[in-house]
Amino acid sequence: MVDFAQARRTMVDSQLRTFDVNDIPLLDAMDAVPRERFAPPGREDLAYIDQNVPVTNGPEPRFMLSPMVLARMIQALDIEPGAKVLDVACGRGYSSAVMAKLGANVVGLEADEAIAGLARDTLAAAGVSGVDIKAGPLDKGYPAGAPYGAILINGSVGVKPESLLEQLSENGKLVCVQGQGGAAQATLYVRSGDAFGARSLFNAAAPALTAFQAKLGFVF
Repeated sequence: MVDFAQARRTMVDSQLRTFDVNDIPLLDAMDAVPRERFAPPGREDLAYIDQNVPVTNGPEPRFMLSPMVLARMIQALDIEPGAKVLDVACGRGYSSAVMAKLGANVVGLEADEAIAGLARDTLAAAGVSGVDIKAGPLDKGYPAGAPYGAILINGSVGVKPESLLEQLSENGKLVCVQGQGGAAQATLYVRSGDAFGARSLFNAAAPALTAFQAKLGFVF
C-alpha cells in the first residue's frame, strides 16, 4: 500500500526542490493537492513518478505533466491570489487544482465535453473549488473569460499560440513547451501592449497537442 502523503513529500523534496522550484506557496500547494486522485483508477501508484502520466484514453490522450516540468512552468507564471488563469488541456484537472490552491480563479479548458465532464467529477471528488471547466477548441482558448493574467498549456506546441496570447491581460504570462524531442523548450511569453516577448526557460519534454501543430498544406 502506497503512503501517498509520504510520496508527495518525497516529490517535493527530491524532484521539485532539486529542479530549482523554490516558490514556497507552490511547494506547499503541490504537497497539499493529492496528485493520485487525478490518476486513472487503478493507476494511482504512477502519480508521483518523474514522467508524464496518461490520465485519459482516446485518439489524443491527456497527461499529467511530470511534477518537475509542471512545477517549473507554474512557477514561471508567478500566480498571485485572485489571479484569473486559463488552464489549457487540463485533463482530469490536476494542474487546475494546484493553481486553485495558489488562490487563482481557474478556467480549465478541454477540447472534448467527455474529458471536461471527467475533470469536473474528479475535481469535485477531490474537494477542489475555484475551478470552472469548459469545453471547446484548445487553440481558441476561452475568450468569454478573458483577459487572463496567466495561461498554462499542458503540452507541446509547434506553432505560436496566437489566439491564446491575445487573451492575456497587460503583463500577462503564457507558458508552454515549444518544439519536439531534444530541442523542446519550456517557453514563457509576456504581454506588453500588442507585443509578446518570449524566452526559453529550460529543456522539457511534453506530449504534442494536435490543436497547436502546423497544418500541412497541399503538396503538388
